[in-house]
Amino acid sequence: MRHVSIEVPIPQLFDEVDRWGFGYLLTVSDGDRTHLLALRPITIGDDAERVLRFDAGGGRACRNAAARPNVSLVFPPAPHSDGYSLVVDGQATVDGDHVDVRPTWAVLHRPAP
Repeated sequence: MRHVSIEVPIPQLFDEVDRWGFGYLLTVSDGDRTHLLALRPITIGDDAERVLRFDAGGGRACRNAAARPNVSLVFPPAPHSDGYSLVVDGQATVDGDHVDVRPTWAVLHRPAP
């Protein structure tokens, strides 16, 4: 069977994110180095303004996201995902110790060969 990546509609993403458990929040530092932090997001907001909220502890991820709001999320394969990873791009805002991500694109990335 040939696996291909599958685009995920953003409303569907919010409905499914709890099933994935933890994910990696990827930000970019001042030196253009990728920083990742394993976190469990929650969904906040109403239908029109929903975001994924990460309690980042106010550290480097918060500083990076405030300076460079284009972020990515990677949720590794989970028992329900048939080997697919969930990859999300989004726009971040910082609220105290939290990074809120408004997803702009999501895909189930094909399993490794």
